[in-house]
Formats: sequence, structure tokens, C-alpha cells
Amino acid sequence: MNIAVHQLLMPGSPTFTVLHLSDIHIDFSYTPGSQTECTQPLCCREGEPAPGRAGAGFWGDLHSCDIPYWTAEKILQYAAALEKVDFIYYTGDLPPHNVWNQSRTQQLYSLNKINQLLAKTFPNKTFYSAVGNHEAAPCNLFPTPNVRSDNISWLYEVLAESWIKLGLPPNTRESIERGGFYTTVIRPGLRLISLNMNYCSAENFWLFINSTDPLGQLQWMIDWLQYAEDNGEKVHIIGHIAPKQCLASFSWNFNKIVNRYENTIAGQFYGHTHNDEIVINYDEVDLQRPISMGYITPSLTTFSYLNPGYRVYKMDGYYPGSSYWVLDHRTVIMNLTATNMYNQTIFMDEYVARDAYQMENLFPNDWHELIERLKNDIDGPLMGLVYQYYTKSYANGAQCDHNCRRGLLCDFISFRSEDPHSCDSIPN
Repeated sequence: MNIAVHQLLMPGSPTFTVLHLSDIHIDFSYTPGSQTECTQPLCCREGEPAPGRAGAGFWGDLHSCDIPYWTAEKILQYAAALEKVDFIYYTGDLPPHNVWNQSRTQQLYSLNKINQLLAKTFPNKTFYSAVGNHEAAPCNLFPTPNVRSDNISWLYEVLAESWIKLGLPPNTRESIERGGFYTTVIRPGLRLISLNMNYCSAENFWLFINSTDPLGQLQWMIDWLQYAEDNGEKVHIIGHIAPKQCLASFSWNFNKIVNRYENTIAGQFYGHTHNDEIVINYDEVDLQRPISMGYITPSLTTFSYLNPGYRVYKMDGYYPGSSYWVLDHRTVIMNLTATNMYNQTIFMDEYVARDAYQMENLFPNDWHELIERLKNDIDGPLMGLVYQYYTKSYANGAQCDHNCRRGLLCDFISFRSEDPHSCDSIPN
């Protein structure tokens, strides 16, 4: 039994607030009025729009475009002014999607420029960061230690320096420079483990040489989870890519680890998809017993067909012995259409999870019960609302048919990749 899930929270217990930023993807070449539809992976950078077509909006565009610097700056300033946060989770992907012509110099420019913006905007806050797949050059390619013809130390050394400037303790440098991962204590009783999930991604072609655990990162995580268990710590795990999107060998082993340390892991936080998602880990023996929650936060970028957004978590704790579970979360979006129309940034609280989904708490069992409700009324209005929030209110439930909704539910409970039975419980 997961003790933390069944812990009764006393009224008035201390709580803390975490801002989660992910997938910023600033395009420093964004050009208002340029083509929004083009032959390259990333548009809104050059060219005149076709006759009868609108050009790229000043604040961004709902096509295959990333956001301009000034839009990211306004969103971050809004969050800094409005949100009274204790610290920030920051799960990677800074450069734009111009993956066909990126260089190491360009990647490092994006990294340094955006981290300087974050430090200036949140001057007294600590950032707990994870590395995204777009930080590498070429994108996605993170060489394993046995590859002598290439290395990634040029990135890890800069990440270590910039992350420490954003508040990490200096003793995290060694593991960041070795593999882009680290652990540190956030508060008494709460440990953070930041993973480099690029060593599980099918798009990292270097893993064809060795895809099991080439950096020994999973064994390193086990060692620290055991340390946390022995010392009464709870653990938050952050990473860019959720394990359900990893190669099967990594994904299934990761789930075994979560099963073993279900009473220690209090939350998982990811990005990468740009959408608003969850993933529920289930017990490997009792496949109907939820044991852990992974939250996939929406992106700051608009790429593609999404409003910009960020997430704020309210969590239990701030003292040793706390559960450190997520109690509620709120998603904020910028209405890009209205922002471009009125030429002023227009933000809105899109939804608060417990209110929107009529949930008592946000423990794994509460999310499981929500999934069961959605299964039983898959074509109903609540599932439509889930889809709307999944797209950061770019679309609504009427645009997601039965098969679309079934696929979305399947994604939420597919905690292991390439599991042929993960969706068996969802009605056709």
C-alpha cells in the first residue's frame, strides 16, 4: 500500500508552490508578417505570405512556428508578478525547431540567452532544470560514453555552469558534466532527481549501439532512491521525456523501479509533448492499482497549434515527514488569437484540476477514478473538456471523435512503451 496516498492531510498543513516551465523554444529569427506555412519544419521566419493568407502575428502564430523572444519575456514577467512560487521546475527544450541548420554555437546562444532571461525575471528563485532533446546539435543525438568519435561535453559543461547560476548547489556539477543528470535536496525531507531522458529516446540514434542503460543512470537513480528510503526522504523526479515515450527496455525497467520505490517517489514531472497530459504508473502485478503520478506540463511555445502556457502546483509539505504530493494544479495560458487581435497580452487561468474534474484529491487513486469515469462516458462532456485542456484551449471536445478520445485515454494510462495490453480496458 502506498502510505503517502492514504495519508490524511491535516487542515492548515503547510503547503508550497512550484512553477513548472517547459518547452520554451524561443525563435530568435521570428519575423512578424512572414509566411506561416512553408516547406521547412519551422515557419514564421521569412518570406511573404501567399495571396489571401495572413502573415505571422506579432506575438506568435498558431502554425508550425515557435514564439518570439518578446512573447516569452511577457509570459515569464506575468508569471513572476502573479505567481507566488517557492521554486521552479524547468524541464528543457530551449532552442527553436529549425533542426535542419542548427550549430553548437547557435544552441549555446539560445541556452545562455534564455537562462539569462530567467535569472533576470526570477532573481531570487532556484531553478531545478532538466535537459531537453533540442539542446543537442544535431537535435536528439546524445552520444553514449563508448562513442569516441563524438562527445557531448561541450553542452554538459555549459549546462552545469548555467544551472548552478540558476541556483543549483555546486556539488551537482560532477554528474551534470558526466551525463546531464543530478540529485539535490530541495527542502528537508524532499530530494530531487533530475534525469537526462535523452538516453532513453528512440530518436537518439546512438542508442542503437546500447539502449539498456548506457550511462548507468537507472542504477544511479536506484542508489539514490534507496538512500532516500533509508533516510526518510521523499523524492520528486523531473525529466524532459516521460518514460512512456522511451525505448521499451528503459521504459519497462523504469516502471519496475517506480514499483519498488512507490512509497518514496512523491511525484514525477515531464514536458516534451507540448500538450497538457498525465501518465499513471500502475502496479506490475495488480494492473488496476495506481502507484505514482507523472505530470506532463504544457509548453510555452505555440508549436504547433497551441496557445502558450505554464503550470503551477500546490504541494503538501515543507517539513520532514510531509507527503510532498501534488494537492492541486492550475494551468495558465495566453490567448494568442486575442493577444494578436488587440495587440496586448491576454492571459487566463485555463483551469484548476480538482475543480474542473470534480476530484477530491490528486493522489494516483483519484486520477485512476477519473479515468474510470471517463471510460464510462467516453463521448460525454467531461472527456471533451479533457481534450480542450490537452490542446491548451486551441480546440474543443467537438473536434475529438470517439477514436481520438480513446487514444487520449490510452496515452494517460500507457505507463510502459510497447505494452500490447495497456489499452485493453478502454472501450472500443
